[in-house]
Amino acid sequence: MEKKFAIGDTVKCQKFASLNHDFEGKIQKIYENSAMVEITNYHQEDTIAVGDFHNRAVVSLKKMKKISA
Repeated sequence: MEKKFAIGDTVKCQKFASLNHDFEGKIQKIYENSAMVEITNYHQEDTIAVGDFHNRAVVSLKKMKKISA
């Protein structure tokens, strides 16, 4: 995979599970094919789901795009 992600990068992630909208977050930890993302910006309709996730989610690297470092 050519995309390079680093801890602290801000990324846009595709919706999954009980989230109905895409969201933005900051990478906290990188795994082999995924990353732990602290959810920082999300649609108001997803407030309960984000709370259930404790503002964190493990997201596939294929399902995210870097916004800024």
